[in-house]
Amino acid sequence: MEKWYLMPVVVLIGLTVRWTVSLNSYSGAGKPPMFGDYEAQRHWQEITFNLPVKQWYFNTSDNNLQYWGLDYPPLTAYHSLLCAYMAKFINPDWIALHTSRGYESQAHKLFMRTTVFIADLLIYIPALILYCCCLKETSTKRKITNALCILLYPGLILIDYGHFQYNSVSLGFALWGILGVSCDWDLLGSLAFCLAINYKQMELYHSLPFFCFLLGKCFKKGLKGKGFVLLIKLACTVVASFIVCWLPFFAEREQTLQVLRRLFPVDRGLFEDKVANIWCSFNVFLKIKDILPRHIQVIISFCFTFLSLLPACIKLTLQPSPKGFRFTLVSCALSFFLFSFQVHEKSILLVSLPVCLVLNEIPFISTWFLLVSTFSMLPLLLKDELLMPSVVTTMAFFIACATSFSIFEKTSEEELQLKSFSISVRKCLPYFTFLPRIIQHLFLISVIAMVLLTLMTVTLDPPQKLPDLFSVVVCFVSCLHFLFFLVYFNIIIMWDFRNGRNQKKIN
Repeated sequence: MEKWYLMPVVVLIGLTVRWTVSLNSYSGAGKPPMFGDYEAQRHWQEITFNLPVKQWYFNTSDNNLQYWGLDYPPLTAYHSLLCAYMAKFINPDWIALHTSRGYESQAHKLFMRTTVFIADLLIYIPALILYCCCLKETSTKRKITNALCILLYPGLILIDYGHFQYNSVSLGFALWGILGVSCDWDLLGSLAFCLAINYKQMELYHSLPFFCFLLGKCFKKGLKGKGFVLLIKLACTVVASFIVCWLPFFAEREQTLQVLRRLFPVDRGLFEDKVANIWCSFNVFLKIKDILPRHIQVIISFCFTFLSLLPACIKLTLQPSPKGFRFTLVSCALSFFLFSFQVHEKSILLVSLPVCLVLNEIPFISTWFLLVSTFSMLPLLLKDELLMPSVVTTMAFFIACATSFSIFEKTSEEELQLKSFSISVRKCLPYFTFLPRIIQHLFLISVIAMVLLTLMTVTLDPPQKLPDLFSVVVCFVSCLHFLFFLVYFNIIIMWDFRNGRNQKKIN
């Protein structure tokens, strides 16, 4: 018997959890002079509503860029303007120029939380539900439980509804794009992904897999026939969407350049705060931010990022497939997070999205990764007083995944998708049969380490000479996890072609 009637119940559970988390504190509440990301979003509404478009990204007497200057693409600005019109209708004081700085009230908090809720409900959640419904060779029950687990992923909930951002908009557009190109709606998928990039520039983490997958499709169709036609259509779709989004900023060359300077602020340095990537972790032992000139840092980060994602992208171009596309999205986004320039801790959400999409295929590793991704943001979550929501949502997510997928029973070589790799290794090492047990033990050690570090961070005071000790350790441990996951996903990608070749022989 079909159980589709349970899907609205699943959505309702996801929305209830989101709204409950939104009742807690938010970034920078009552902490002048800069407050936090909540104030940043409110301030962008103030700026876009009261100033002409040509002043949105420029430093003026009415727009101090040092005070949460707009540093996202035009679509974010347009969204802020839309919210500002709604705020103006309810209470003009919320967006009054200058005088509304740091505005805090229960009514305004309700309004801001509602804007995130509506954006999530209109963009991200429909794409997610449709994606789960389109899963092939999966029972209805499995599709519903898969949707429930993804909706309960604590990282996105805590950042959007606790810390306060609109990541569900860009991730939602990206998900529509993934769904589109995976189902051969290539033009619609390209359009959706262009909207994602024009909402948040960090969506460039996903750009190479999109490019390689679509280029591979064109090669497969033949560049002298249908493939060339598709390539031209895709190019026109991308160019047209960017022109429409950027049209108000094309009036003057300096206007365009200023927006680009705001989107890619090289002067901010290799990384900010405590982020679980290679550079922040390596900086503990060698102060590369102080030793190396800025342009050398940019070059080194570019080379490491490019080299780490190159094999997966080449493979996807030569052998395009929806499965390869999903796993390459994970690998490339993780490479960007670990090695690229100017990474924020919240950028791990860009890796978590495609991991959520393979949760149905490799539930054990995916659940593990999503737990670690939330843990990696612990310093930020504690700063925003979100300890209790973090613990509750993480436990709910873990229990949902453990019961829905029986993850502890999904650790064989086949279910970890390491069969081909293990067979290859056993040609040289015949006794190489213990990989699943190693991964199980690593998971156990990982969970114990995350729990202990969380307890230590919450209950113990760091030494006076090392005030950031626990934050640094959390980032370093998380970084080691992410390096392991990068190797794991690349193994799946690079050994998958053998499965495909063997399957063709069997057929």
